[in-house]
Amino acid sequence: MFQGASAITLDAKGRMSIPAKHRDALSIQCEGRLTLTKHPDGCLLMYPRQVWEAKRDQIAAWPMAARGWQRILLGNASDVEMDSAGRILIAPELRDAVGLGREVVLSGMLTHFEIWDPVKRTENEQATIDVGMPDTLSDFSF
Repeated sequence: MFQGASAITLDAKGRMSIPAKHRDALSIQCEGRLTLTKHPDGCLLMYPRQVWEAKRDQIAAWPMAARGWQRILLGNASDVEMDSAGRILIAPELRDAVGLGREVVLSGMLTHFEIWDPVKRTENEQATIDVGMPDTLSDFSF
């Protein structure tokens, strides 16, 4: 399971080094084969390939009323592989689509990761806090 956040600097070619704490697990779990796609919240999603394939099949089965969401998630999916240095290339189209610059934050979300522009991530978190806890979490205690 993936958790925690890591600040990462993309290189001039748009490559991101996977942090060592996740690199070995991804090498074992999916042989370094990953899939990136856009998330409607303004970040990228990064899935181990077999996890993405199951998710992709679920998304493909959605009804026609969800065709727009299918275009966002499936139409922007890009398969990548870690190189021998533990890096992946984030395509310019995906970087531009979510406004990624040189600095990014990789956030573990248990089964997958989110890749954020640091400013957008902070703004998103603040907006979530400003809205308050949803009723469905009223019984949750920290």
